[in-house]
Amino acid sequence: MNRKLEWLLVGGALLFAGAALAQPGFDLGKYEYDSKCASCHGTNGQGFGPVRPFLSKHPSDLTTLARRNGGAFPSQLVWLTVDGRTEVGAHGTREMPVWGSEYRQEALRAAGPEGMALAQPEWYVRGRIVALLDYLARLQAK
Repeated sequence: MNRKLEWLLVGGALLFAGAALAQPGFDLGKYEYDSKCASCHGTNGQGFGPVRPFLSKHPSDLTTLARRNGGAFPSQLVWLTVDGRTEVGAHGTREMPVWGSEYRQEALRAAGPEGMALAQPEWYVRGRIVALLDYLARLQAK
């Protein structure tokens, strides 16, 4: 991912976070993880969430993504997997929700019939995913 795109994505995250970032101790990425990922991947990201026994494919250990990628956090692969609107062959069959579509629907619902609140729903999607990726990068085992 080039630097210009990264800065645009960070800007989108900041636009989305707005007032939440002003609250001391609020971590948008952790909030995203806890609300969207922890039920399957567990609170610590190691793949042992409460839903695990009911899944045909066990969730992966998200704390070892960098280790499994030669020491570098695979931002683009994780982005594509989380967003889910582009099929990622390496991910295998998809039990994981397509969060990109879910976030986009949230943005459109928030905009209401006039569509005034969020003129660019993709910025909303990007902001949520950027925050989540930042949190996942911080979860990586040392």
